[in-house]
Amino acid sequence: MMNDMAQDATAEGGRRIGEVILDLQHISLSFGGVNALTDISFDVREHEIRSIIGPNGAGKSSMLNVMNGVYHPQKGNILFRGEPRQKMDPHTAAAQGIARTFQNIALFKGMTVLDNIMTGRNLKMKCNLLEHALFWGKAQREEIEHRKKVEDVIDFLEIQSIRKTPVGRLPYGLQKRVELGRALAAEPTLLLLDEPMAGMNVEEKQDMCRFILDVNDQFGTTIVLIEHDMGVVMDISDRVVVLDYGKKIGDGPPDEVKNNADVIAAYLGTSH
Repeated sequence: MMNDMAQDATAEGGRRIGEVILDLQHISLSFGGVNALTDISFDVREHEIRSIIGPNGAGKSSMLNVMNGVYHPQKGNILFRGEPRQKMDPHTAAAQGIARTFQNIALFKGMTVLDNIMTGRNLKMKCNLLEHALFWGKAQREEIEHRKKVEDVIDFLEIQSIRKTPVGRLPYGLQKRVELGRALAAEPTLLLLDEPMAGMNVEEKQDMCRFILDVNDQFGTTIVLIEHDMGVVMDISDRVVVLDYGKKIGDGPPDEVKNNADVIAAYLGTSH
């Protein structure tokens, strides 16, 4: 009943929550006999911000890795846009519109902000390596087109002043923003964010929250978010799924989840 209601829901700010875009059914994942995920089911709907929360070791990053094809579950089914997904790899996932940021920043530290974000356009490029090396005709036009897209992302994230700065020289919060920019350069329909605010101060978190909400609102991008800051999660999420020791213990709107006895017990450490 709750999922049916969510289909027709209008989120805060007037965003319309659409049909299911990603459906995870009875997902189980194990490594060497250790269960990382056990019989987990939930869906993600178009245009929503869907958060995944839980204590350390709950299986949150493993679930994100299942979503973009890094891990293949031993049991369960995954449907993307209603089509069964069989052993999808990250490259195919990216080509189909699923972009990802990582808990640990995965940027090219010696490259500039502009060049790092430009790598997010790789799958959009049609010319081959030789054509780009010659930088003539079609390749030149393609380069100009993609650079325009990247400059739009830089303007959106308000990092014009550091566009030529090597990423390794930037403070942590700005590096996180650049990583978001690289993901946005791919123009994803589904954006997976693994702890985008980890290690940030209050001001940096406020900025990142604003950008996440703007991406969702202005671009209509569906967002799946892992985050430990419960204040952030409750403020920006449409729905929240809660994992604990690889099992789902809660799922629903933020107000419902934060009053769930099992969720409270897990976070207080009284469930085990």
